[in-house]
Amino acid sequence: MRRGTTAQADDDALKSARTTLTTRQTLGLTLILTGVLGATAMAPLSGSVVLLSLQIGFMSLAAWRVFLLWNSRVQPLSDTPQICADPSCSWPRYTVVAALYQETAVLPQLIERLTDIDYPSDRLEGFLALEADDVATIKAALDLPRPDWLQVLIVPPGAPKTKPRALNYALARCSGDLITIYDAEDDPDPLQLREAATRFIHEGDSLACLQAPLRIRCRNKASASPFLDRQFAAEYAALFEVTLPAMSRLALPFPLGGTSNHFRVPVLRALGGWDAWNVTEDADLGFRIWRAGYRLGVIQRPTYEPPPGPLPLWLPQRTRWLKGYLQTLAVHTRYSEGMGWRGWTALAATVGAGVASAAIHAVCAAWMFSLALTSIVAGRLPHFSPLGSIVLVSGVIAAWLLKHRGVRQAGGSYGLGDMLASLAYWCLLSLAFAHAVIRLIFEPHHWDKTPHQAEPEPDIAMIDGADAGRAAA
Repeated sequence: MRRGTTAQADDDALKSARTTLTTRQTLGLTLILTGVLGATAMAPLSGSVVLLSLQIGFMSLAAWRVFLLWNSRVQPLSDTPQICADPSCSWPRYTVVAALYQETAVLPQLIERLTDIDYPSDRLEGFLALEADDVATIKAALDLPRPDWLQVLIVPPGAPKTKPRALNYALARCSGDLITIYDAEDDPDPLQLREAATRFIHEGDSLACLQAPLRIRCRNKASASPFLDRQFAAEYAALFEVTLPAMSRLALPFPLGGTSNHFRVPVLRALGGWDAWNVTEDADLGFRIWRAGYRLGVIQRPTYEPPPGPLPLWLPQRTRWLKGYLQTLAVHTRYSEGMGWRGWTALAATVGAGVASAAIHAVCAAWMFSLALTSIVAGRLPHFSPLGSIVLVSGVIAAWLLKHRGVRQAGGSYGLGDMLASLAYWCLLSLAFAHAVIRLIFEPHHWDKTPHQAEPEPDIAMIDGADAGRAAA
């Protein structure tokens, strides 16, 4: 039982987020921060060197985003292996896992969507992994009609009480050759499993994981948080429609999404499963797969999700993500085996850049606002550093272009109003970062649960063409 829930943490505590910082890391960070602050206070030139280093770093990030845009050619469907339509085709056994907690409101919709998966039922195995103390969801799952291949799996009490612990419990009991993970609110494309299985068959054993694109949709016309909904959707589009496909083409590792990732079961078991102590187990696992010498890739058939909702729901979720990114950075900077310069570059450009950007957004906004306000009070035009201005403008434009390309590829729109609104949204990321640092210190392994509600059914009369058929189905 212990091996099925905390396997990766038990194998090597230093390679798990169970240990937040080692003594060496704590001393190193303390010395670096003390040295930088002390040198800046005693010698202004040292402060200029620190500022220049930050500017070079963020200019490099802007250049990286432009490079991803250049590389973000959508793979033509003709280059993707054709899914076998012959009923006699031999398909690998597939396990589908949904780890749920307090999800009675959305459970009927999830079971309906999993039932719609287009894959031979005799080759399917599914688990609704439910915590033992979640009596209401267990009762609802047992009472609802389910396909024969979908079972209710009770995860026994234990620590930590996290999604990856529940996933490890299911992994230890699955019989599939391949396994995929879905969240309570997910609506996967019915052919997603067939596409992933086809890729695994054609690309050989070195391909260990495939990530499906996650697309945000809001069917609630009276959303209480349209600003957050649109910005959240643009973030997802930039990541899943542009960044991850480009990194896959460059044969680089990347942080996985928390759902709709598909794995080879033998590889996942050899790696010890998910780190039960990491609250973004997906980001960590992507780089552990790379360290073991395997490849990651992406597929095209998406999974649709609703946005998290208003600020009281968005903030805890984003806090958990940033806390998990900090855990992932702490773990993967403790040892170097299997990483290589490509792995370190990818880690810095994704997880590292995400943390650094969230930390500095509000600081930059406050600096510009105070400088402008001071100049207005003094009756003169604001004077900004030329190099600082170039770095700032380049970074903002690169981020806007990345989102614009991603949203367009996902079939949405991203205009000037969204671009300007993103400046305020980025400041909220700094708020979440501050929360994440505090939570990392006091509650490193606490899982902030995002509540979900069932999505309203689409208005079929308002949908044209092929989408109307899918909505009706």
